[in-house]
Amino acid sequence: MGNWKLGGCSALVLCFLLCFSAAAAVNGDYEVLLRVKDSQLDDPDGILSDWVANSERSACNWIGISCDPKNGTVVSIDLSGFNLAGGFPSDFCRIRTLQNLSLGDNFFGGTLTSPSFALCSRLSLLNLSSNTFVGSLPDFSSGFTALEVLNLSFNNFSGEIPPSFGRLPSLKVLALVANLLNGSIPSFLCNLTELTRLELTWNPFQQASLPEDIGNLTKLENLWIMESYLIGEIPVSIGNLTSLTNMDLSNNALTGRIPDTIANMRSLQHIELFNNLLSGELPVGISKLSALVELDVSQNNLTGNLPEKIAAMPLTSLNLNDNFFSGEVPVVLAANRNLRQLKLFNNSFTGSLPSELGKNSELEDFDVSTNGFTGQLPQYLCHRNKLQRIVVFTNLFNGTIPGSYGDCDTLNYIRIENNQFSGEVPSGFWSLSGLSHLHLQNNQFEGTVPPSISSAESMTSLLIAGNRFSGNIPSEICQLHELTVINLSKNKFTGDVPSCITGLKKLQKLEMQENQLTGEIPASVKSWTDLTELNLSNNHLYGTIPPELGDLPVLTYLDLSRNLLSGEIPMELTKLTLNQFNVSDNRLDGEVPSGFNHGLLISSLMGNPGLCSPNLKPLPRCSKPGKAKLYIVVALAICALVLLVSLIWFLRTKLHVCRGKRKKLWKITTFQRVGLSHSDLFDHLTEANLIGSGGSGRVYRVRLKSGQMVAAKKLWGRTHSPEAESVFRSEVETLSRVRHGNIVKLMFSCIGEECRVLVYEYMENGSLGDLLHGEKGGELLDWPQRFAIALGAAQGLAYLHHDCVPPIVHRDVKSNNILLDVELRPHVADFGLAKTLQQVAADAATEGQDVMSKVAGSYGYIAPEYAYTLKVNEKSDVYSFGVVLLELITGKWPNDPSFGENKDIVKWVTETALSSPQGGDDEAAGNNYFWDMDQLLDPRMDPSADDLEEIEKVLDVALSCTSASPTNRPSMRRVVELLKVRKPTSSK
Repeated sequence: MGNWKLGGCSALVLCFLLCFSAAAAVNGDYEVLLRVKDSQLDDPDGILSDWVANSERSACNWIGISCDPKNGTVVSIDLSGFNLAGGFPSDFCRIRTLQNLSLGDNFFGGTLTSPSFALCSRLSLLNLSSNTFVGSLPDFSSGFTALEVLNLSFNNFSGEIPPSFGRLPSLKVLALVANLLNGSIPSFLCNLTELTRLELTWNPFQQASLPEDIGNLTKLENLWIMESYLIGEIPVSIGNLTSLTNMDLSNNALTGRIPDTIANMRSLQHIELFNNLLSGELPVGISKLSALVELDVSQNNLTGNLPEKIAAMPLTSLNLNDNFFSGEVPVVLAANRNLRQLKLFNNSFTGSLPSELGKNSELEDFDVSTNGFTGQLPQYLCHRNKLQRIVVFTNLFNGTIPGSYGDCDTLNYIRIENNQFSGEVPSGFWSLSGLSHLHLQNNQFEGTVPPSISSAESMTSLLIAGNRFSGNIPSEICQLHELTVINLSKNKFTGDVPSCITGLKKLQKLEMQENQLTGEIPASVKSWTDLTELNLSNNHLYGTIPPELGDLPVLTYLDLSRNLLSGEIPMELTKLTLNQFNVSDNRLDGEVPSGFNHGLLISSLMGNPGLCSPNLKPLPRCSKPGKAKLYIVVALAICALVLLVSLIWFLRTKLHVCRGKRKKLWKITTFQRVGLSHSDLFDHLTEANLIGSGGSGRVYRVRLKSGQMVAAKKLWGRTHSPEAESVFRSEVETLSRVRHGNIVKLMFSCIGEECRVLVYEYMENGSLGDLLHGEKGGELLDWPQRFAIALGAAQGLAYLHHDCVPPIVHRDVKSNNILLDVELRPHVADFGLAKTLQQVAADAATEGQDVMSKVAGSYGYIAPEYAYTLKVNEKSDVYSFGVVLLELITGKWPNDPSFGENKDIVKWVTETALSSPQGGDDEAAGNNYFWDMDQLLDPRMDPSADDLEEIEKVLDVALSCTSASPTNRPSMRRVVELLKVRKPTSSK
């Protein structure tokens, strides 16, 4: 009995000690958390406001804290996305029971090299992703035997992966995505045999190849190392990864063959090896991968025929484009019931497509462009009424378009140009309500364009040139208010140019040359504020050239040659800034206006017997006016006098209102103290002070009474115009709440009955576009200056995307919208198209409304996804900024004619890199591209050796920004970080 009492007493004592220990631990956790909050955390939003002392001395009810339900000890701290800042709060790890620590998506920074980091060795999960940590990766030498999940992605860690990473026996997830790691991928990572996820994407690894022993990671399920400068071959041992479901090694410089051992990876569902330098044939063994649903090996150097067994696999997406595959597409492909995407473009396939293709599958995206296919298109492509895109351009297809395509109301994108199609286009093609692009050019189509085209309300691009279409151009085309490009050239159209076509306000290019059109050129063109190109040459047009064409603000291409036009060349046309001007072979007469009176335009004026010039040979000299002409001059002088008197009366009455006597018609807002009244302002809006003209209005230089210079922009259009109202409201709402050194400052806004004016700080050096592409501007900008402009503009955009509440998307980033002050500091300007991210999301959710498809941006700068979705977001701004970076490096416009047909600066730079000799230092560095600086660099620059190295790195940033996939582009905050890291070390 006594022993029992003693044993029972011992048990009670032990129980008491355990309870006391647990209580002490709970109190200790509570004290640690309070101390960390007070001394190591910056909480600007007050999210941790409930972390306060309480009578229970417990933290278990605090936000972000999870406790063990049995004893109340803290086991997990999750503060992800709380907008916290500071250094790494290592004291959290003094909580001995802590297992999970998640601090992702905050602003923690500094290094992780201090000895206190070793306190966290008991953790099983550590998530520090999406912060601003720098320096070397932390050392895990001291313990960390329980660590299972390590996520350090989206930081600024640099250097090598430390050897201690290979000594984490329990590690299942290793994520180091989007850092600045520039070493190799070490073989000791292959010791982590418990790994299920290895994610190293978006790091600038040097001399990095996949380790030969990667097959040791037999439990690996996800291998994600895209866009990380990988070189070398894919190891044969990769076939041992039998648990792998997703393998993404795309956008690297991998070479050699795809190993046959890939046939052993029976769990694979997604293979993404696109945009590498792989060669040889596809392994036949791929057909054994019964779980595979996506195969994308596009943009490589693969050769051979498409294996028939692969075509029969249960794939939903088959992308083989941009290789050297040849032969015919296997008939068995038509039996695939799972196929959603079929992309075979840019290969050398021949023969005809399987006739029953699409009959057994719900095809959505069909692209076989740029091959050697012949025969007719399969009639069942839209059999399941899912097809959205038909892209078959540049093949040898012939015959007629199957009539069933006209009933495919899901179609939104049709490109069948550059083939040998004939006959009439299915009537339903013209009237598909969701169709945005209809490209039929360079075939042998016949027939007319029916009035039913008015139903295609979403159409933005109508290209049907180079066919045999005839009849009148239907006036119903004027109901397609989203049209930006019309090309009806090289057909047999007759009749007049529909006068209503001038009502297409979004039109940017209109080409109707080489037809049989008659009548006069429409004169009411005020709505064409976005028109850059007008070509009506080689027709039978008569009458005079409308002077109103000279008022089009952005027109740069005007060709009216080979018609029957008469009268004089309007003096108003000299106001245009034209890259192309041609009025040759007409019946024009009179003196050539002084603006066109130079030798470069002589060929554009010839063939008009009545034209004369005082000094432009071989045109005849203009004779002195005779008596009759003197009477005409006198009469014109009298008319001019009457007009002048009328104009003075108009100015004294109408502008009297603008100057404030009817103040109820004015709304004036001052954003900064400025010594200028609205009555003084209009005295300066004269031609003498005009300094620029763009798509939204004219800009004037105005000197204040104080001596300060400002810029005043008078918007195009009347205030009642919805477009003018939208541009004005967007500019004012955005700039009135934005404060940043790299964003132009709005000082004053003035709204009147007939006019709207915005007043900004004056930029002495104009726009980057003018300075960079002007006659002498490129020579004035050395590389350090160009880099400083790039960094400043990036900081301005990063502020808009990440620091404004709500975030703002500019939607028209281009060199002409980056203004430079007297010290060449950049200022992002022109916010007429800007939207908040909430507005963009709301627009995307509102189907069928005008705002969804409003053209946002300028040609050459628009991200490629816009052509498919008609939507933009902050990643669209990133793409446009990448184009600006390429402009700064090459000195070329985004659509420079030297690039060749259908190429922009992004494609030209990429192709130039890929076609350059490979080897040397660049190859040793493992870069994706081998830059040929002699071809790419602006010849007006004279960079130093350090500058050249810097330019190559900025080229890499530019190519990341202009990635075809928005998800692959860095954020603007990340772009700023990359540019700061790569800041030049020398200046001229």
